[in-house]
Amino acid sequence: MFNRRTFLVASTVGYAGLHLGRTSLASPQGSVPRRSRPAKSTILFFLCGGASHIDTWDMKPDAPLEYRGAFQQIQTSAEGIKLCEHLPLTARQAHHLAIIQGVTDGGKATGDHHAGYYYNLTGRVPDNTFRTQGNDRRPYPDDWPFMGSVVGSRRPQHPTLPQVITLPHKPSKAPYTRPGQFAARLGVQHDPFYLSNDPKDPLKFLAPTLSLDGSLTPDRMADRRSLLAAFNQARQQLDHDRNVQTLGVQQEKAFRLLASTATADAFDLSQETPKLRERYGQTVNGMSLLMARRLVEAGVPFVTVFWKENEELSDKCKSAGGWDTHGNNFNCLKEYLLPEFDRAYSALLEDLHDRGMLSDTLVMVTSEMGRKPKIGDPRSGGINGAGRDHWTACQSDLLAGGGVRGGQIFGQTDKHAEYPAHHPVDPADVTQTVYYSMGIGEAMIQDNQGRPINLLDEGRPILELF
Repeated sequence: MFNRRTFLVASTVGYAGLHLGRTSLASPQGSVPRRSRPAKSTILFFLCGGASHIDTWDMKPDAPLEYRGAFQQIQTSAEGIKLCEHLPLTARQAHHLAIIQGVTDGGKATGDHHAGYYYNLTGRVPDNTFRTQGNDRRPYPDDWPFMGSVVGSRRPQHPTLPQVITLPHKPSKAPYTRPGQFAARLGVQHDPFYLSNDPKDPLKFLAPTLSLDGSLTPDRMADRRSLLAAFNQARQQLDHDRNVQTLGVQQEKAFRLLASTATADAFDLSQETPKLRERYGQTVNGMSLLMARRLVEAGVPFVTVFWKENEELSDKCKSAGGWDTHGNNFNCLKEYLLPEFDRAYSALLEDLHDRGMLSDTLVMVTSEMGRKPKIGDPRSGGINGAGRDHWTACQSDLLAGGGVRGGQIFGQTDKHAEYPAHHPVDPADVTQTVYYSMGIGEAMIQDNQGRPINLLDEGRPILELF
């Protein structure tokens, strides 16, 4: 029996896709218009839990109190855009923002987190298994692929770094990992490469496939490599699935990255000045956005930052410590979530702009859903609990850079921010907009029966934003 510490900790690919059938890129067929100067990279900032749109960037000051809540609007650097008073630093960057109001699932999702992740990360309608299994639904090898994996698969291979990197964690806790964040039917070779972060040491990022456990020194690397080779050989004798070989490719990549000076430099936040680190806020989320900037500066095509929940807030917010504010919505936003977001997000936009990188980097903020505009979740004390329940009929997305014209709002919601009023937008449209910004005009694959599948056949890019 091999001790589990003998092996590299938690492969990036996990095992969700190991039994995927034959998948390959087929002949291209154009279906999406191309930009003459596509963005070089995308940073996706995902606010885990379901961020409240009505309390942030789609406020309704004239709505009844039971909808609008206690927050006030403030002016911003962009005429016609007003934001929550607890986003003062973001307000100064509003001239870079395109706010998409009225992003709606149209009743196609379930209201659960798993379906929300899947729809907003893939641009594909959750299938019936999300209704029957809810948040117990695991990632499947024939799921539609994560938008970042599609982008990474269509871009030239980076010479030293992965195409797609996700940090500072993999939502959610196994075995209930959120579907939608993997390459799935595109092939495990296109899965994101994961970096993890300990909130107690936010400057330090570890890649599970790159990290050596405490029992192993670099001098013993060769022995470990031999042991992994023996282990894989034994597995391949039992399982001739071609995707076991893909897992071997991922492990080989991990060893190459571990020995790469360029990799070490890209992952080293200590090279940033203390002043800049302080500007981002030296929290796990702030440092994750700073790391994202370093990675796109190094040429990584797609970087995802999943908001790291603070579990100490779980009881106070009746949530997992993130944006799922079932209870105490306003205090949790005011005291914790909005200040941290405001500081880090505004710093990212400012930093990219100052370095001349924003025009070539698309920055997107989204979540799995919005929050119910009418205050009071029955599961957390009703009106007295001051929470907001899940709401998939309406949410907002933010875009900046990557060719997007800043200082604009696309779409509109009704007077209570409950439903789209003008130009409703589907998550598929937002996904296509990312592809358009990145110059992805085609993506054909073959399923395990050899049948061609168009990954870009749903939705349309919002060309008016550019």
